Amino acid sequence: MKPIRLFVAGYPGDMGGANTECWHTVALWRRFGAEVLFLPAAAPDPAWRERLERIGCRTIELPWDDLRGVNGLAGGTVVSFCNRTFLRDAGRFRDLGCRIVWVGCMNWLFPEERTHYQRCGPFDAYVFQSRFQQTELLGQLEKFGVRAAQCHLIRGALVWDAIGFRPLPHRRGTPLVVGRISRAAADKFSANTWPIYRRIPYPVRARVMAWDPQIARKLGEPPPWAECLPAGAETAEHFFQRLHCMIQVNGGAQENWPRSGLEAMAAGVPVVAENRWGWREMIRHGQTGYLADNEDELAFYAARLAYDEDLRMEMVSRARKVLEEELANPEVLWEGWRNVFESLFDAP
Repeated sequence: MKPIRLFVAGYPGDMGGANTECWHTVALWRRFGAEVLFLPAAAPDPAWRERLERIGCRTIELPWDDLRGVNGLAGGTVVSFCNRTFLRDAGRFRDLGCRIVWVGCMNWLFPEERTHYQRCGPFDAYVFQSRFQQTELLGQLEKFGVRAAQCHLIRGALVWDAIGFRPLPHRRGTPLVVGRISRAAADKFSANTWPIYRRIPYPVRARVMAWDPQIARKLGEPPPWAECLPAGAETAEHFFQRLHCMIQVNGGAQENWPRSGLEAMAAGVPVVAENRWGWREMIRHGQTGYLADNEDELAFYAARLAYDEDLRMEMVSRARKVLEEELANPEVLWEGWRNVFESLFDAP
C-alpha cells in the first residue's frame, strides 16, 4: 500500500464528542505513519495547533473558498468528523475531485447533509462507531445512493497516555461518589437525575460535569450533596479520578458510541448505563459494567458497587483489559482505517 496522506476538514477541540473523536483518531493515524494535514474552517486554536504539531500534523490556514491553493488536495483524501460547516462547503472539496470520508457521530442525518446528497450525491466512504448507529442510518443513507460496501464499522480510538488507570478506592461506610459527564446539552441529561441518585440505598455524593442554566432548569436545584461543574472546569482525567461510579442517563439523546464510557473504562470508573443504544455494544453486563432496564435498576447496581469493593475493582480491571485488547485496540482500529483508505484507492 502506498503512503497514506490525509486532509482533515475541521479541527479538534476540548469539548464535544466529535471534536474529541477527531484528536484521538488522528493520533492513531500518526502512530501508524499516516501524513495528516488540517484544513480548519476558522482560525485554529493556538494550543491545539501546537498539540497537533507535536505529533507531526500540519495546519494549513487557507479559506475554504481558495482550496485550489492547497498542494495535493485535488484528488486527495479528505476526512471530516461530524462537522456541519464542512457539510455546507463539501461541494468545494468535491469540485477538486477529493475522495471524502464522512465520520458522523450522530444517529441522525444533518439537514445540511441531506441537502448535499440531493445536490451532489453521497460521499465516498462512511465510518460508524457502533452497529446501532449503522442500523439507524443505513436505511436513510441508501435512499441517497449510499451502498453498504461504502460503510465501515470502526470503534472510537483512544490516546492511551491521556487517561491513566487510577481507580478511586472506596471504603465501606463512606459515601459513594457517583456522577456523569457530557457536553452541555439538555437532551444528554435525564430530568430524573436527582431522584435516581436519591434512590441508591447507600449514602452518596454526586459530581456532575457540564452544568449550565439550561441543565439547571431541566434538573432543578441540586441537592446539598451534589457538586455541579461547568463544562471544561476539569479535564476528563481529573474528573474521573474523583468518581467511584458513573451513572449515565440521557434525557432524549440516543448514544452512538459514548466517549464518556470509553474514558470511564480507561480511568477505572465502573459504568452503570441504560440498556440500549451503543451502550449494549460497549458494556458486558455484570462483567465490565452494568446495563439497567429502569431507574430502580440503575440505583440497585450503583449500591451493589458501593457494598462490594472487591467486585468493583474486579469490574474496572476487566473493563480496562477489554478496552485495551478489543474495543480500543490500536492495531485493530488501524486495520479498519487502513481498509477504508484502501477502498478509496481501489475505487474507480
